[in-house]
Order: sequence, then structure tokens, then C-alpha cells
Amino acid sequence: MTNPPRFYSNSASTTYDQCPRRWKHKYIDKLPDPPGPAAVLGTFAHAVLEKLYQESPEERTVERTRTLAADVWKVTETRNDFRSLSLDDAAQREFRWKAWTSIEGLWSLEDPSRVAVEATERRVTADLAGVPFVGYVDRLDRSDDGLTVTDYKTGRPPRAPDRPRSLGQVLLYAAAVENETGELPTRARLLYLGSEQVLETEVSTDLLGAETGRLANSWSRLERDCAEE
Repeated sequence: MTNPPRFYSNSASTTYDQCPRRWKHKYIDKLPDPPGPAAVLGTFAHAVLEKLYQESPEERTVERTRTLAADVWKVTETRNDFRSLSLDDAAQREFRWKAWTSIEGLWSLEDPSRVAVEATERRVTADLAGVPFVGYVDRLDRSDDGLTVTDYKTGRPPRAPDRPRSLGQVLLYAAAVENETGELPTRARLLYLGSEQVLETEVSTDLLGAETGRLANSWSRLERDCAEE
């Protein structure tokens, strides 16, 4: 019998729903995902924006972000996942250009100096419909109407039919935030930096119920598969 994991994340449930064998390779056998430029770029952009929103509002400028990006790059270029890409000088320049273009796209979506940040990269855990859920919230903001869960994306935005499923991640984060703080966020949104698009939804009990129900169904099937090997 294989024991189910201690925690279940949105990405883990998505992987399991798409391909249980791939889930096993990643979460049970601990086989690393093949490295790819898109994943490394996303990690780089997230690290830069985490540092940006830890700055005081008046310091959240494009110029300051360039400095932060240079600092993060010094670490990124030493990491094994980046080195495994085996990029030559021209490919590295293209990589850095794409990464910076994604980061700079933030200013087309919001004014960072006007964002009231409650937390960045916050780890949240909660029992959601019987599932031991874990997630990492890129940013938790405070606005006049309450809390907003914000997540950055450096890939392409989803097609219209796939948008509700894409928002499931931030809705689960909202449910976990309520579990930890007692306050239900009013909005959840995805910022697609490279394409300069925002995907947003109001948080409602119906939407949370649908997402936690989906998560519970996935967890139930996973538990059965673990028990039956």
C-alpha cells in the first residue's frame, strides 16, 4: 500500500487528474520534471516580483525593479535548473529579454505603488472538504472591499472555455486564507504578465464549493489508487 501525501496542492491535483502515472513519478518516485525555459523564466519573474512588493510603495518603480532583477539573475544563473538549459550567450540574452518583458508587463496591469500588500509568497494550509490542502499565495492584497488573492503567470492566458478551471487555483487559495484568517477574500485574480491580461473573479460560496468539491473528488480517487497500488 502506498500512503497518500501529507498535503495536496492544486498543481498536484491537476497533475493527478491529467495523468496518475505522471503524478506517481513526481510525488512518490520523486523524479524531477525535465527542465524547461518556461519554468525557469517563471521562477525568475516570481522571485523578482516578490522582492518588488516587499519594497515600500514609493520604491516600486521600473528602475528599482531592474536592480532587483539584476540581483536575482546573479542567483538564477548559478542554479542547476538554469544551467541544465545549456543556453549559449545569444540564447541567454533572449531568455533575459523575455523575462524582463514579462516583469515589465506588470505596469500595464496595475500601479505597484498603489497596491496595499498584506503578504507575499504566503504558505497556506487548510482542511478543504476533507482534503489536507497546501498552497503558496504569490500576493495577498488589501483593498476597500476586502482581501484579494493575486497570482502571477508568465505563460499564455487560457482559452475562454478553460478560464473557470484556471481560476480554480486562486479560489482554493481564497478558501485556505479564510480557513487561516477567518476572513474570506472578496476577489481572486491571475495576472498574465507577458500578455498583459487579467483574469479575475469575485469569490462566492458557490464557486468555492465547486472547487473544493472538485479537489475532494480528486483526493478520493487518489486515496483509492494509493490503497490499491
